[in-house]
Amino acid sequence: MLEFVVILAVLAFVAWLVTGPLRRPPVEEDERERAELADLEAAREAKYREIRDAELDYRTGKLSDADFRALDRTLRGEAIDILRRLDEVEGRH
Repeated sequence: MLEFVVILAVLAFVAWLVTGPLRRPPVEEDERERAELADLEAAREAKYREIRDAELDYRTGKLSDADFRALDRTLRGEAIDILRRLDEVEGRH
């Protein structure tokens, strides 16, 4: 009876070890998520730069009040979309 229990335990351990890769997401999926995350972080930083540039253009008189408000509203809306997508990707991680 003891031999049976030992053999069963060894088989269970081997089965657990062999099925290990099946329990993890594929490497390609992880790489894809990391690449998507990096792209979104880069897009976020670029959008922040665009917002700062627009603010500077407004302060230096290159943009009128109406133009600045319209541009600022558009840029901040785009930034919010990027942040939402970033939250979704980070939530999956």
